[in-house]
Amino acid sequence: PDNGGSLRSEVERALARHGLRQLVVTQPGEYRLLQAFERWQAEGLATLDVRPDSRFLCGPGEFASWAEGRKNLRMEYFYRHMRRRYSVLLDGDQPCGGQWNYDADNRKPPALHSAIPSPYRCRPDAITEEVLALVQSRFSEHPGDLQPFEFATTRTQALAVLKQFIEQRLGKFGDFQDAMIEGEPWMYHSHLSFYLNCGLLLPLECVRAAERAYREGSAPLNGVEGFIRQILGWREYVYGIYWHLMPAYAEQNYLAAKRDLPGFYWHGRTELNCLRQVISETLANAYAHHIQRLMIVGNFALLIGVEPKQLNQWFLQIYADAYEWVELPNVSGMVLYADGGYLASKPYAAGGAYINKMSNYCKNCRYQVSKKTGPQACPFNYLYWHFLASNRDKLQNNPRLGLAYKSYDRMAADKRETIQNDAEAFLANLQ
Repeated sequence: PDNGGSLRSEVERALARHGLRQLVVTQPGEYRLLQAFERWQAEGLATLDVRPDSRFLCGPGEFASWAEGRKNLRMEYFYRHMRRRYSVLLDGDQPCGGQWNYDADNRKPPALHSAIPSPYRCRPDAITEEVLALVQSRFSEHPGDLQPFEFATTRTQALAVLKQFIEQRLGKFGDFQDAMIEGEPWMYHSHLSFYLNCGLLLPLECVRAAERAYREGSAPLNGVEGFIRQILGWREYVYGIYWHLMPAYAEQNYLAAKRDLPGFYWHGRTELNCLRQVISETLANAYAHHIQRLMIVGNFALLIGVEPKQLNQWFLQIYADAYEWVELPNVSGMVLYADGGYLASKPYAAGGAYINKMSNYCKNCRYQVSKKTGPQACPFNYLYWHFLASNRDKLQNNPRLGLAYKSYDRMAADKRETIQNDAEAFLANLQ
């Protein structure tokens, strides 16, 4: 009843109640929270003891040491450092199979007739039911679905999720990690980010479990390496980047994007079937796999020029595994190229052909992916070229976009004009 309504007021009350002068905290997952803790110390509330976060294998200090003196902080080099640091997937001092990275083997289109295992499901316990009732009573108007709630909420259940992934999904994870199928939100992914990011699982135990499956011959190297790269490489890397570049990183907007986030991101009602599928599944599950986030909802936001802070806020609010340390670098860096290429070597922009290759979404869309312009054309097609044309001053010297700009320049002038007109008409009617 006498709750002060803020973290500081409650900490202050607890310190006074017990006569304490020291505050011991784990390194938080948001820069603003560490700033608050440090401000409390500066204002004399308590001395501060910040402990390392055991949910990570490379703390901010170690990452800063690795980054010192490097002109290029590419993830691939950090990933190799971490493989060596923890002796993961090595034969002696060399990578298993002779390669560090098997990403080229992990881009198969969807296998539509393959039986995809069901995700781990468990019944809510009494505490979970109580929380669900509280959320329903206070936040019933918020986006998303409360039922069914089948996530793990205990350490034992989270370990069961890991075990099920290793036994049922890891074997095909690599082949189809970029594939998307209508009505199949979970695919062969691990669904472990929920539990890693809140601390019910630890990264090294997940890495070792996958490596053990490879050593025992129950999972192929391309899938095991791809899974390990997501945890030991990418997850640790974006955590390091976040703490290395904050607070300035949150203000980045290299492409000067300023469009409002379309309203359908909150309800999924759009004629673009790929976006309808992914957003609807996201609202139902508080989850989408990485290609859905990057190449569907993210790609569209990039092409139309959504203001970075708005998309960052949406990702942070909508996904159950989103914490600022992971969400901000992925959205501002990978999705929106708002950092000007610090994280990604080029913008991850794509037209409808990529979506059609990696999914079956286009089959049931009111637009036609084969058409490049006109009212029936897939908007991703003309929006892609409009994006390149609109940002030419900042992107044309990127070596990975040279062929794209050459293709654009070879187009007839009337075709370029049609692309421009179609894109502007679509954007004008977007809201």
